[in-house]
Amino acid sequence: MASARRTQPRTTYHHGDLRAALIEAGLALARDGGPQAVVLREATRRAGVAPNAAYRHFSGHQALFEAVRAAALGALAQAIEAELQLAEALSDPIERARGMLAAVGRGYLSFAQAETGWFLTAFASGAFDVELPPDPARTADKGLNPFELLGYALDAMVQAGALPADRRAGAEFLAWSAVHGMALLIIDGPLRRAPQAARAALGARLLRMVEDGL
Repeated sequence: MASARRTQPRTTYHHGDLRAALIEAGLALARDGGPQAVVLREATRRAGVAPNAAYRHFSGHQALFEAVRAAALGALAQAIEAELQLAEALSDPIERARGMLAAVGRGYLSFAQAETGWFLTAFASGAFDVELPPDPARTADKGLNPFELLGYALDAMVQAGALPADRRAGAEFLAWSAVHGMALLIIDGPLRRAPQAARAALGARLLRMVEDGL
């Protein structure tokens, strides 16, 4: 009888934290299977509640997906900020600014490889193409999304004199497109079977190319 009771769907959740539990379940689905794996019914099953319970917090699948995508964006922002902290400790202003720009790209590429399901979910397109900030609970000190962190690093380049001010406009799109393209080549393109050392070398070369090209 005890085991039967444990398998019954729950209608309530401790501390009213069902919303967070559903997001965590969605994140687990996304981590394993990418954006298409985020299914409302499966998230409720993993959270241990009846499917109808989800509608107290989410109007439907899309609303849950947006919350999961925000969480994935926040996780990427955290990974980038961890790299940024190391670069921001450099004493020389120009080296610090250059290091910050490289740190954003390095964090981006590393996250794409380590958390491919979350990465693809964060940048899902088509029916899942929504505009939203990252989950504040999953960003670090700066509370910025990945694109804003790139802008922050580029602004530091201008302030340090490492990037002419008249070349700042639109620079984030140039840098982002190059690094995002490399990430896709690595996780789902011709570089997916390349040795890790080769990927790392190409990534470092790309980041130097981005800085030189700006």
